[in-house]
Amino acid sequence: MKATQGDRIIVRGRTVESSDRHGEILEVRGEDGAPPYFVRFDDGHESVLFPGGDFVVEARPVP
Repeated sequence: MKATQGDRIIVRGRTVESSDRHGEILEVRGEDGAPPYFVRFDDGHESVLFPGGDFVVEARPVP
């Protein structure tokens, strides 16, 4: 998976009760767009993330 700064990330909930988490990639710390990613989630939480198979990256819109 490759991402760039400004892309959106969605981490899918793992159980029926869990909701998806949405955030913005603030920094790509791996080489050539690879993880880890520094992410600010929509609830304000920030974290370094090594995403697994339960995530989607949406490219930022091109102006």
